[in-house]
Amino acid sequence: MKKVITPMTITAADSNSRTITGRIVTFEETGNASIGKVQFAAGSVQATPVLLNLEHDRTRRIGKTLSIQSTDKGIEATFKIANTTAGTDALVEAQEGLRDGFSVEVSFHEYETLKDGTVRILAGELTGVALTSEPAIRSARVESVAATEEEQISDSTIEPEATPTEKDDEVEQTVTPAEAVETVEAAQSVTAQSNAVGGWKSTPRIEITAAKYLENKVLAATGDESARQYVLAADNTTDNAGLVPTRQLTEVINGLGTRIRPSIDAISSGALPDAGMTFEIPKITQMPTVAVTAEDAAFSDTDQNSAFLSVDVKKFAGQQKFSVELLTRTSPLFYDELLRNMGAAMAKAQNAYVNGLLISGATLDGTTVATYPTATELLGIISRGSASVYGATAGLANPFARNLIASTGQWANLMTLNDAGRPIYSQVTNPMNQAGLAVPTSLTGNVAGLNLFVDPTNGGDGDGTLLVDNPDAYTWYEGTQYQLRAESTADGSITVGIYSFGALATKIAAGCFKNNKA
Repeated sequence: MKKVITPMTITAADSNSRTITGRIVTFEETGNASIGKVQFAAGSVQATPVLLNLEHDRTRRIGKTLSIQSTDKGIEATFKIANTTAGTDALVEAQEGLRDGFSVEVSFHEYETLKDGTVRILAGELTGVALTSEPAIRSARVESVAATEEEQISDSTIEPEATPTEKDDEVEQTVTPAEAVETVEAAQSVTAQSNAVGGWKSTPRIEITAAKYLENKVLAATGDESARQYVLAADNTTDNAGLVPTRQLTEVINGLGTRIRPSIDAISSGALPDAGMTFEIPKITQMPTVAVTAEDAAFSDTDQNSAFLSVDVKKFAGQQKFSVELLTRTSPLFYDELLRNMGAAMAKAQNAYVNGLLISGATLDGTTVATYPTATELLGIISRGSASVYGATAGLANPFARNLIASTGQWANLMTLNDAGRPIYSQVTNPMNQAGLAVPTSLTGNVAGLNLFVDPTNGGDGDGTLLVDNPDAYTWYEGTQYQLRAESTADGSITVGIYSFGALATKIAAGCFKNNKA
């Protein structure tokens, strides 16, 4: 769905009758959109009753069409605003110029492209209208708010309308009527006059732009009193709250939450059994033997033995407690970000648990390295580790070491290793010098034939900051993640918790080999 921005006007926003009125579509006027310039041809869109949403979020409906009609200039509409907190807030925001734009959703199936590249819509269908904070043109804002009393309009005059479905969101780009449909959101500008809640009145707002300021600065020098007043107001915007509004974006900066689990990704995975806090896996502890046997001699006879490997199931859980005001009087973005960050914290805890067990159970390298390894020392660690892992896991279907788990410090060192100044573990053009791939934009790669996984759990060069492993020697069993919510009327709080169960089965402890810092 592509957005089209064309001018329009809210002509009234009345808190008594709870209505907002304005032009939602303007014919024969060009606006800018993500697809370029767009224009609605006269009569190209029919006046159809629709719902009024906040910022095109169909889960936040604040009103419905009270009246709608087409004129030679466009489509004029009046919306009855619901008697809800969100509806009341929308009225106040429209009156005070905080959310003073309309944006229409139009599904069109016929259009033409003009010489200047403007897409001229010839036939379309109105599917929705939204009250937005950003109009098409900055100068088309609320001009005034007046305390006018309007007669309450009966809800019985509101015509029923169909509720938009998910199908409305499915759009295809078209050129002719025989082809599919493309949806256009036409963001429009707003002017409003009305009663404010409680009878509060606002003086007219002024538009402060560089061009407008320059124009009035020149006029003020010629003695124009109104221009002098404009310049005076513009020069004192810091003392006049609301003249220069501060916008808050919906994006959230978060450098702390991540869902990566390198140590878990570097081993095998399985589904957690449906019950119990422990489970068992049969494990062969003694293999039968076959030997060269003399004629008429007895067969080699060694009993096969097995035992059960017991695996503990661990619970990972966390919670957040907050007030009902924080949940009900803030943007839905708060709750979305909270759950996202709790999920990231869950992933971090699970990965740290697995990383710790891999390090504690791994075979320690018999050769020490004083600090971060050189290229030669690194190849020595990998070669010794690969041989050690192969010897321990020779009975598995694939007994070879395949992965290398490195700390962020070791990762940084990998990218410095060179042969006479030529990088070894960075991507190079000379194949004979390319022993691996470890670049700053890749947390995974290949080093000396092993798949590289960079784990931020550790950052230095200590024991276990380089792990050579056979992923089949360890399995991470994971169950469903659950969410709990509890409300307390005693203190008006809400507690949200998430928890999950997981278990690491160390099938062959020597299936992992770690570096040994001197």
